[in-house]
Amino acid sequence: MAITRWNPFQEMYTMQNRLNSLLQDMSRSEDETLASSAFVPPVDIYEDANHVVLKLEVPGMKLEDFDVQMENQTLTVRGERKFEKETKEENYHRVERRYGSFARVFSLPNSIDPDSVKANYDAGLLTVQLGKRAEAKPKQIKISVSGTHSGETGRTLSASENKPAA
Repeated sequence: MAITRWNPFQEMYTMQNRLNSLLQDMSRSEDETLASSAFVPPVDIYEDANHVVLKLEVPGMKLEDFDVQMENQTLTVRGERKFEKETKEENYHRVERRYGSFARVFSLPNSIDPDSVKANYDAGLLTVQLGKRAEAKPKQIKISVSGTHSGETGRTLSASENKPAA
């Protein structure tokens, strides 16, 4: 069996070479990623009695950069934010904003009416409002009071209201 001499710094040299190689690869492809790195816009989703509303944060985009489609209870929002070359790319010190195309796909409940979808874009916020079907909306039920109490007539109670004391 041969004796192998151990060099305690060999692993550090190997790791340094790999890191240098990785950084060189990144600097070579920096020009490509500067203009084409994809992003995913953040979205808020909330629901009220009549609608489900999605708000996507997409500043710096134009109306024609969006494509909003609904098919088979699936809402798809696509878009592209292009890198505007106001100055030469070499003159940038830092690029933190994301550019490129995106697609967000949302599965919707059956209570959504596909004919009542509206989209609005204002101040960097894309709002998609999805109306609910009439049968999915909460209904107010009138409760009539019967009995020996005179002077009381039928009254509508909401779910949060307690029944009047007898």
